[in-house]
Amino acid sequence: MNEIPRRLLPQTPKASEPGDPPRGKPRQSGAFGVLDIGTSKIACAIGRCESDFSLRVIGFGWQKGRGVRAGAVIDIAEAERAIRAAVGQAEEEAGVRLRTVTVNLSCGQPRSQVLNLQAQIGGRAVVDADIKRMLLDARSRMASEGRTLIHALPLDFAADDSEGLDDPRGLFCDSLAGRVHVIDAATTALRTLDACLAGGDLEISDLVAAPMAAAYAVLDRDERQLGVTVLDMGGGTTGMAVYANGHLQYTAQLPLGGVHVTRDIANVLSTPLPHAERLKTMFGNAEGSPDDDREFLPVPQVGEEDEQIHKVPRSMVVNIIKPRLEETFELVRQRLEQEGLGRASGHRVVLTGGASQLSGMSDLAQRVLGRQVRIGRPISPRGLPDAASGPAFATIVGLLGWAAGNARPLHEIDFEAERPKGTFRRLVNFLRERV
Repeated sequence: MNEIPRRLLPQTPKASEPGDPPRGKPRQSGAFGVLDIGTSKIACAIGRCESDFSLRVIGFGWQKGRGVRAGAVIDIAEAERAIRAAVGQAEEEAGVRLRTVTVNLSCGQPRSQVLNLQAQIGGRAVVDADIKRMLLDARSRMASEGRTLIHALPLDFAADDSEGLDDPRGLFCDSLAGRVHVIDAATTALRTLDACLAGGDLEISDLVAAPMAAAYAVLDRDERQLGVTVLDMGGGTTGMAVYANGHLQYTAQLPLGGVHVTRDIANVLSTPLPHAERLKTMFGNAEGSPDDDREFLPVPQVGEEDEQIHKVPRSMVVNIIKPRLEETFELVRQRLEQEGLGRASGHRVVLTGGASQLSGMSDLAQRVLGRQVRIGRPISPRGLPDAASGPAFATIVGLLGWAAGNARPLHEIDFEAERPKGTFRRLVNFLRERV
């Protein structure tokens, strides 16, 4: 069975909401680290749960993304250097050394699907082991396809004729059925990610689907219950997360992001990529205005002397940006229709991520998707720098909540016994994965 060296445990749903009162003791004691590995940036935050169960950030660092494309590591050496730098900044500020980190899952072509699983109970009461057996069966199925199970999120259960159960444990029945939303990823890509972090003396303690982490940071309970689609618009990809009836129903990752808009500007205007990025962020807009034809912008040309600067109307920049964004939202609409989620995804869309901050973005999304749209800004925990408090850092905020235990399920099942430490642990893990 070709799985990543540190096998990740399936998780169950029912996360708490940002701002909810704490539910007992936090899962984490002491400092813990989270790592957001993206195309445009790599960010690390170190958090700590206070005595009142609140979360405080004690260290933060970030670097320009290197060695990563569309969420996947393509250059281990470059990515490792960027990760080391970001983690080093956070460690220096916090005064602690990280050994493990919770990481966002963007690589390995993440796949989302709903499985119908069954187990024979034989008239006794349902226990944790029965649900564990169902989910382990799903994991074995995926391993045979060269993929690793990351999340197993039960949607509902049926114990004999009793359907629509959130938690069947303790009920007596002959057979148990469950609908489980699973998210998996290509094992080879996860092994590459694991090797990249190992080069920086780090281990992955947990992987969290990036759209799910971002959604946790920007949604409230009512939106999850009524139905909502979250679009996490990053540099290299746009993550989708669909919630309905309080459960995560679907996730996806579209291969379009802010970097593609920048490249379109650079190609059409024959200008260097750094200047194309500047044009996008300072003068770009997803929707045009009558004044755009009257405002001219300086555009240095590739390979020409600095004094030979062309000027183009702002409307030209807008007309380059707009088609790519329309394409992105059209892909979102098509994906929702293909998956049969048109009604379940509700009438609301929440945009977050760095690329969502472009002017006019919400208006364009509302026109193409035909839904109410808002920009999702995460509620930052104490200690997180103001510069990291916007939509671009929604994923890191969600990862902090997950690692602290606030975003985790109320009824999480322990799928494995505690593992031994150090080198011996790795040997035991290696053997256990193959027995």
